[in-house]
Amino acid sequence: MRITQLLERKRPIFSLEFFPPKTPGEVTQLYQTLKAVKGLEPGFISVTYGAGGGTRDRALEIVKHAKQEIGLESAAHLTCVGHSKNELKSILDELVGSGIENVVALRGDPPKGEVRFMPNPDGFAYASQLTSFIRASYPLCIAVAGYPEGHIESLNKETDWSHLLHKVESGGDFIITQLFFDNRYFYEFEMRMREKGVNVPIIPGIMPITNYGQILRFTRICGATIPERLMRDLERIEDDPEAVHAYGVAHATEQCLDLLAHGVPGIHFYTLNKSRASQEIIERLRVEST
Repeated sequence: MRITQLLERKRPIFSLEFFPPKTPGEVTQLYQTLKAVKGLEPGFISVTYGAGGGTRDRALEIVKHAKQEIGLESAAHLTCVGHSKNELKSILDELVGSGIENVVALRGDPPKGEVRFMPNPDGFAYASQLTSFIRASYPLCIAVAGYPEGHIESLNKETDWSHLLHKVESGGDFIITQLFFDNRYFYEFEMRMREKGVNVPIIPGIMPITNYGQILRFTRICGATIPERLMRDLERIEDDPEAVHAYGVAHATEQCLDLLAHGVPGIHFYTLNKSRASQEIIERLRVEST
């Protein structure tokens, strides 16, 4: 099912993002996680792959397995990194042939060790070009990425948000945002996108904090801001993993409740393949809504 069909039901949907593990044993463990996640009845899951496409084949297998064997609606990430148009066509043909109906179209990050993104000579330099390429030839539902605080490489937020408008005009059916820890960033972003004429659904992305050091590294890479109060609280408990987990779940739950009260069409959880926190949050949200 196309994700836009789920969104048309006007009930908030929950979705979760995973990445392909490195070893066959870890893949088996991920499949067990996905089976457990199915009990939450998520709207969909998405599967990313690393910079340079190094785990592309494994990511495609996970997407197909989740859809065909587990019964989870699945969206495959697709990036411009390292791919020619013919390679992208081959991937898209495989996805459509396997019954996958949803993709997340991204430019992608430079491969490890490279500072600047360099497109394949016969590929694409921008996500909007990839989106247009998919829209022209494939009956797929296309998600594009939005950045409430602006993309880390962009000159400023307004410039980045104009690029997002172009991605939507190029064929994006809905937007999934980068993570954020202060909902005010999302509300400003949503307001400006609506003022620019964007009328597709915007799904906020939430990453529950479960590891102090990990979240510091991740936010440095993506440019998300950790509010001062949140940082002070985490510093006090950084040596207590269970306390960090509980605090992270509580903070993310508060974020989600506020977002849902403001009418968002869904929430996308960045799990880092650790679904425990997201499961706890979804269960709490469903209790609160009954």
